Amino acid sequence: MNRQEKETVISDLKENFAHSTGLFLIGYKGMTVAQMQQLRKDIRQNQGHLKVAKVRLVKRAIEGLPGSEELAPLLKEQVALVFAENESPAIAKVIGNFAKDNAALKVVAGYIDSSVLSAETVGRIAALPSRDVLFAQLCYTLKAPMTRFVWLLKGMQDKMTDAGKE
Repeated sequence: MNRQEKETVISDLKENFAHSTGLFLIGYKGMTVAQMQQLRKDIRQNQGHLKVAKVRLVKRAIEGLPGSEELAPLLKEQVALVFAENESPAIAKVIGNFAKDNAALKVVAGYIDSSVLSAETVGRIAALPSRDVLFAQLCYTLKAPMTRFVWLLKGMQDKMTDAGKE
């Protein structure tokens, strides 16, 4: 790889950092090509993309990012970058589910909102329900007291109607 190609890779990585809502570092040592292709496909379906680059080039690309001091030591061995274009938790869920089925995949760290997350934190994010499910739970929680109040009023009205008939 010549100097110009390296500079292109670094600028592409910097652009990906700038346009993504989150980043996940995964260790892929020992994964087969078929497994990597399946992982890429799953990530793409959830509006993300996976990049594999030399660690040296990634370290140069993250220079100047907030939290890069914490992220740089985690870049070692064979590490791939998974960029989330929209929803970081959805990508974390894909990676977490894939890691359950494929022991070779290791979550190294996450980077969301200029802060570095441990592998355990990424696992907890992956265990959260999806955004739609959380919205549905919130709506149900907000609706429940109103529904009970309406049923209470209806019950009182029925009692008053029954009392008037006697």
